[in-house]
Amino acid sequence: MATLNTSGIDASQPGFLVLLRHGQTAWSVSGQHTGRTDIPLTAIGREQAVEAGRRISRAFPQGFADENILSSPLSRATQTARCAGFARVVTCPGIAEWDYGRAEGRTRAQISAWCERDWDLWRDGTRSLGVELDGEHSEVLPSGETVTVRNARGETLEDVAARAGKVVNELLPRIMAGNDVLLVAHAHILRILTTQWIGADPHMAKLLRLDTAHYSVLSIYKGDRVIDHWNA
Repeated sequence: MATLNTSGIDASQPGFLVLLRHGQTAWSVSGQHTGRTDIPLTAIGREQAVEAGRRISRAFPQGFADENILSSPLSRATQTARCAGFARVVTCPGIAEWDYGRAEGRTRAQISAWCERDWDLWRDGTRSLGVELDGEHSEVLPSGETVTVRNARGETLEDVAARAGKVVNELLPRIMAGNDVLLVAHAHILRILTTQWIGADPHMAKLLRLDTAHYSVLSIYKGDRVIDHWNA
């Protein structure tokens, strides 16, 4: 990806919205749905976040004002922000990951076996799963750490899109004023937020691959809200 020439940008020009996905976790490796379970980064995830910080610093050498660095409240996001070199962040509950409800902590294959059909999050949603999957349990990670997994009703895709759209609307005035804003969060919420930025159906988010500790840039081009760079 070419370096973005943002140094000395005219404040009368719109800024950029930068989206950074958190680094690797044990469940991003296993494929378990990781919504509100507060799971930490792996050692590899921390290394990925450091390198992501270097890439972002090269693209945005002027940095970001402290009030324009926002993180999901979940620890894998705040850890990523710190490892990437952004020590001071503003917590933004609106960019917490999708609440997967009864899918939380389970893989697509496990859920499909339970459903006896090919279950798809984007098509079927979390509300298609029965109440018999509700409950709470503890799970031991490969590191030996224990996390609490809660399964309940969860959010619909429309719920998440509405939440993401609200964040976009709140940030738009500062971006229009020439400020660059960094969001450190999770794959699905950032992909869904992107659809709300460009005015697309939230189902389109399924087609936007965003790898761990990779970042994307949204901008305003000739008056339109666009995707500037993706998955860098």
